Amino acid sequence: MNFIKNMTRGLIKENPIFVLVLGMCPTLAVTTSASNGMGMGLATTAVLIGSNVAISALRKVIPASIRIPAFVVIIASFVTIIGMLMKAYLPALNASLGLFIPLIVVNCIILGRAEAFAFSNTIADSLADGLGMGLGFTMSLTILGSVREILGAGSIFGFSLFGASFEPVLLMILPPGAFITLGLLMGLINWNKKKA
Repeated sequence: MNFIKNMTRGLIKENPIFVLVLGMCPTLAVTTSASNGMGMGLATTAVLIGSNVAISALRKVIPASIRIPAFVVIIASFVTIIGMLMKAYLPALNASLGLFIPLIVVNCIILGRAEAFAFSNTIADSLADGLGMGLGFTMSLTILGSVREILGAGSIFGFSLFGASFEPVLLMILPPGAFITLGLLMGLINWNKKKA
């Protein structure tokens, strides 16, 4: 039961984007399309799960005085692996996400979960936390990217929805569109939470 509770917490109650407001740099930068959002979210999820499990497994041997540098080395190792796999098997997505893949190392969601959760919990609980937070992050980025792609390009995951007569809202694929969409989605979620 604890596994399910730890996993579902990151989906809605403590969603990294819409509730905790963490990881804003990739959230605003790569969500010009649903596929970019999903790709970045899944890459971050893989790093989050791997680093949480590794940090939890090593928590008794990592001295508290050097835990942050140790976390960064572990996280960087997983980011390097994910980056190499993406270059080999998903080159178009890797090119689209560009510099933001290596920047997963400094994503505050990953370091924050390592410090706040993985370093003081079991491997199973850390796995559940990493999975839940990662899926919450992926869901948020995909929703944000979907809204921006639908309004900014008239498509979803690259498939045209409205045909050639669609007039795109150019603002939605530009940086201000990311801020506006994120703000509206956060407002909608907070309004719904107060209403419930």
